[in-house]
Amino acid sequence: MTTEQVETTDNLDLLLAVLPPHIRMKIEEEGKSEHLIEIILDLGRPPEIRYTDHAIYLSDGPVSREDIQYVVSRIGAFTKDNRAGIERTLHRISAIRNRLGDVIGLTCRVGRAVYGTVEIIRDVIESGKSTLLLGRPGVGKTTLLREAARVLADELGKRVIVVDTSNEIAGDGDIPHPGIGRARRMQVPSPDQQHAVMIEAVENHMPEVIVIDEIGTEAEALAARTIAERGVQLIATAHGHSLENLLLNPTLADLVGGIQPVTLSDEEARRRGTQKTVLERKAPPTFDVLIEIQTRDRLAIHHNVASVVDQLLRGIHPQPEVRVRREDGRVEITPPARPTGAAAASGAQPGVGSFPEKKRVLRIYPYGVTRQRLERAIRELRVPAYATTDIEQADLVLTLRGHAKGQSRKLKQAEERGIPIYVIKSNTLKQIQNFLRDTFSEADYMDEREAALREVEEAIPEVVAGQYPVELPPHNASIRRLQHQLVAQYGLASESKGREPFRRVVIYPIERG
Repeated sequence: MTTEQVETTDNLDLLLAVLPPHIRMKIEEEGKSEHLIEIILDLGRPPEIRYTDHAIYLSDGPVSREDIQYVVSRIGAFTKDNRAGIERTLHRISAIRNRLGDVIGLTCRVGRAVYGTVEIIRDVIESGKSTLLLGRPGVGKTTLLREAARVLADELGKRVIVVDTSNEIAGDGDIPHPGIGRARRMQVPSPDQQHAVMIEAVENHMPEVIVIDEIGTEAEALAARTIAERGVQLIATAHGHSLENLLLNPTLADLVGGIQPVTLSDEEARRRGTQKTVLERKAPPTFDVLIEIQTRDRLAIHHNVASVVDQLLRGIHPQPEVRVRREDGRVEITPPARPTGAAAASGAQPGVGSFPEKKRVLRIYPYGVTRQRLERAIRELRVPAYATTDIEQADLVLTLRGHAKGQSRKLKQAEERGIPIYVIKSNTLKQIQNFLRDTFSEADYMDEREAALREVEEAIPEVVAGQYPVELPPHNASIRRLQHQLVAQYGLASESKGREPFRRVVIYPIERG
């Protein structure tokens, strides 16, 4: 739990100064300037004033062409996206035109520099990981971008470039708004050139961090991937409300790795316990961390996008970390919640003996339970366990209700040795996962890197004793690299085998000449 101080500056007087005097006077009489969001001027209609919680119409007559011209003549030129601003402020004026190109409506949006809001995700921004912000319009994405740029440039001393398509991040005019600190700003002539300016920023100005607002096209998504692959940290926003929503967007799905149908061989389908055609992540995600801004004061954070996407494609709903900013400025952090299932719900029941004292790694002997499904459940949940083929080495036996009633020779052997027997209702992945969730506490769960290295440690004795190769589960390239390094420390040989996304490490007993 942390505490943050938030300070807001809005230069509202500069926005009011470009409005016709009679409209400006009415707004000032209404007060509540700190809650003002937009001023709407539509030809032939009363001016509309929008606050955070309500909107009102001013009753001094409809907006005239002279009123609209009064505003247009006092602001900067409109760009191709029909947006203009007031120099060295964050206010944005957007135009609605008729078929002849004349301005007949204006949306005057109040821009505010809010200092301190980034504290809720400061650790994420400072980690150096590329971070994507999602959320509905007006929820504060651009404000967070601006603050992130300032903190990275001023407080961490990094080389930061802001790619500012509509001058929303750093304001209108040639001199950037002080809200971005010492970060540099590259303006974009028109929205369709944003991707080119993104690449130009990397090639010409050697940034350590690039800040981008509203990635919305396939070209921009490709440019973002190119930037990330060059080792530059990205802080960006994109269209979408949630990770699931983004994954289903064919234009932007590449930001989180994309998806593709894959046809498995019969052997691979049996090993996984799935149908032959499955959805897999196409590539490593462009962004390491994804933040869903649910409200201005509530964020859901996915710290490992690759892992979360893989879980979604396997039908596992991700449990993000939730951060909430309270009214007194405190930030409360709720760690990712793991799905839990009661023993009664899963049907797991202890049979013979008591549960063994917890060991470093739990060895489970599956009897009547598909070994491949058990291995998959262990791999997906990342619990410190593995499926053993030797009942004499097992810490427990996992079997089905029907097999337990028959008391076969294997189960009698386990009973004689004092090995606990646990029973589940059916031979399904869900039942096996529920059993593992009930067996292991949250503290037992491992992250992907720890689980992968644990796989190597468990395989080494088998390779040395049996003098035959052992094949590990599939992992991405960075994880495989760590596994190869660990194998080398044991003086053994290894290689990667298979095609992505099923490429995996094989450990060999001796160096092969």
